[in-house]
Amino acid sequence: MDTSVWLPYVQSYGYVMLFLLLFCGIVGIPAPEESLLFLVGVMIAKEQLLFWPTIASCWGGTMAGMVAAYGAGRWWGVPFVQKYGKYVGITKERWEQAQLWFRRRGKWGILFGCYAPGVRQICPYMAGVSRLPFRTFFWLATVGTAGWVIPLTLAGQLLGRHLHLPLASFPLAGLGLFLLFLLAAWVGQRRRKKSMES
Repeated sequence: MDTSVWLPYVQSYGYVMLFLLLFCGIVGIPAPEESLLFLVGVMIAKEQLLFWPTIASCWGGTMAGMVAAYGAGRWWGVPFVQKYGKYVGITKERWEQAQLWFRRRGKWGILFGCYAPGVRQICPYMAGVSRLPFRTFFWLATVGTAGWVIPLTLAGQLLGRHLHLPLASFPLAGLGLFLLFLLAAWVGQRRRKKSMES
């Protein structure tokens, strides 16, 4: 979603709009997420938003989306998949494999999945389908969403203090930093692989 579409709404409606946009993004309705968090950090640096209310509304919207997706998976997930899964290639065997994977590694997906688009939408749903105890899910989601919301907002705030660019260009800067991070991770992996081979 283009910054020019949602930025005026954030500027007009503030914290309520931040909550709604992040809620929508988590439940699967197209909405900005990483770029939004980065941009609100810039807006904090430019004194257009306050730090703690911004963090609270972004974290609250993300958590509300996680809980809603968990509830949808818990109450409607299995009957929906059993009835319509065969039409999209979800056989009984594939479904059992997906549930087994989630039981083994799904907690890590909830804890760190916010950093991966798609994973952050599917993990709370699968947690509900797999009947992960709500208390365990809630604790993991609380820590995981805070570990996503706060660093991205702080990164935007830091850059907003030191770079004097138009507000609309900051999501591109965030994307550039993310690509640099991926490049550094790839280079590090290649180096480790070469050192293990020699």
